[in-house]
Amino acid sequence: MELRADALAQSRRLRPWSLVAAGAVVWTAAYAVNRPLWEWLVGDVAGLDRGARLGGAVEFFVYDTTKILLLLGGIIFVVTVLRSFMSVERTRALLGRHRHGVGNVAAAGLGVVTPFCSCSAVPGFIGFVAAGVPLGITMSFLIASPMVNEVAIVLLYGLFGWKVAVLYAAAGLMIAITAGWVIGRLRLERWVEPFVFETTLHGRTIDPGAGLTWHERFAMGAEEVGRIVRRIWPFLLVGIAVGAAIHGWVPEDFFAEVAGAGNPLAVPIATLLGIPLYSNAAGILPLVEALHAKGLATGTVLAFMMSVVALSLPEMILLRRVLKPRLLATFVGVVGAGILAVGLLFNLIL
Repeated sequence: MELRADALAQSRRLRPWSLVAAGAVVWTAAYAVNRPLWEWLVGDVAGLDRGARLGGAVEFFVYDTTKILLLLGGIIFVVTVLRSFMSVERTRALLGRHRHGVGNVAAAGLGVVTPFCSCSAVPGFIGFVAAGVPLGITMSFLIASPMVNEVAIVLLYGLFGWKVAVLYAAAGLMIAITAGWVIGRLRLERWVEPFVFETTLHGRTIDPGAGLTWHERFAMGAEEVGRIVRRIWPFLLVGIAVGAAIHGWVPEDFFAEVAGAGNPLAVPIATLLGIPLYSNAAGILPLVEALHAKGLATGTVLAFMMSVVALSLPEMILLRRVLKPRLLATFVGVVGAGILAVGLLFNLIL
């Protein structure tokens, strides 16, 4: 009887780990097959031309929605479980000595090796803020991840040479670090929606760091995923729908006319025109090359590229669910000012 009781107790202890391991396998498989699955369903099953505007928009919507939901679920679950070992106050105290400067550099560096598009970086941003990482540091990650990555740098090198690639990477990192540092110095945490900082278990707000079993920690992670997804899914769908509708659409001739080399306001216009669009750095580069071939200055097209990947309208829609309007406007203003400065500087030196 004692052996049977021990076996049952051991089984109960291992069951949460088995469920999490199975969930990790399912998550990894789902993420791996996401693109080919939707390519097959949209192109072969639904019979839509994926190269045409409608087929491309449908594929973009279903693929990106699935990808961001998977990222949101995976990141929030892992961060919540890790967060269960340490309260927000202890986390902030631990990171406090890195609040100004060093943490921003580290976060920007992490962004470089996680080449997300702007919307895909939002789940990481939510997870870091919820874990108590200072807001300015998370902003550096949010800006650097879509703007600077190894794929974009290699492609820029191939299109424009090493000088432009190095200058773009350095400028993108400088914008991410400086903007995050400025926002951190302003201490705007009060303009983050309160639900991001709350941790609940079975409907009760709990203090992370309290003695919890692994079963409770995993349950807390699962509940946190459900709670945050329920709050932001309408914004997610609207944001991705907007991105799908405008994905790949830019009237090149109109752009070349209003932001051409003879216009002293070319850089501000290029920055503003880039905000409604949505793409990652690698996806926007063919358009950047085409616009440059039409005579647009290097600083102008790079400002446009930065605006598309770091200040896209779908990203703003997603961020609005977790940031109050004042903080969202501050984020856009600080990053936009950095992009303008870089574009104008590049036009002077290149």
